[in-house]
Amino acid sequence: MINSKAVTSITEKPLVIKIGGAILEKPEALASLLEVIKTLTNKKIVLVHGGGCVVDEMLSQAGLQSEKLNGLRVTPKAHMPLISGALAGTVNKTIVANANKIGLSAIGLSLADGAIVQCQLNSHNLGCVGVPQANSSKLLDTLLNSQFLPVVSSIGALTNGELVNVNADDAAVVICQLLNAELLLLTDVNGVKGSDGEYLTSIDQSLADQLISQGVIAGGMTAKINAAIYAANQLRRSIAVASWKAPEQIKNLLAGDSIGTRVQPSIY
Repeated sequence: MINSKAVTSITEKPLVIKIGGAILEKPEALASLLEVIKTLTNKKIVLVHGGGCVVDEMLSQAGLQSEKLNGLRVTPKAHMPLISGALAGTVNKTIVANANKIGLSAIGLSLADGAIVQCQLNSHNLGCVGVPQANSSKLLDTLLNSQFLPVVSSIGALTNGELVNVNADDAAVVICQLLNAELLLLTDVNGVKGSDGEYLTSIDQSLADQLISQGVIAGGMTAKINAAIYAANQLRRSIAVASWKAPEQIKNLLAGDSIGTRVQPSIY
């Protein structure tokens, strides 16, 4: 027998959807995602985005080379004006403009706005990369309660006001914690592949470590899986990793169906 109170509590939770900047290379995919969000009239949704492809293009145009370490972007201080302009500017406002075009009340934010998130400088020699910590939900609560769609870029700030680049998956995790929300990580693939090349329906820390050591999971997917496992552990529930190429799956997720790969928590 289904516990109606449990179902109600799940459906009433806000939904944080993380999308990568690669979706901007497919305007029809972004439009489809936003159209699905528009149909979810009674759901409080926050969009968190990255934008690595746009950052790479802008750095290349400026004659700057971008380096990555374990799938995470190394961010020299000299790169920050371009990176913050790409993420909090071009990518953020493109998503906001497209959302508002179809009648959504979208508003663009960074992690620093309203002191939503506080950042500490990373300790892994990644340069101006911030480690986010949840701080205040006041601004997001106000916007969500007024039926706005917050669109949050992964640019944060240190306590001294210095801007830092934040991994967008980590940013989504923190906002999810802040709002006690459900989390959906949308990427350009249908989930996480196993050693046989087939998509997994479920993955946990042990299997993830094994696939990472084998090189099956590598690059940006390593950071995504680590962020998802961290989120699952913090929230004590599984996290979905699915494709933005099939945004209609979001409705299935909210109906309680399994989509993409479910990342399972290690802590219960």
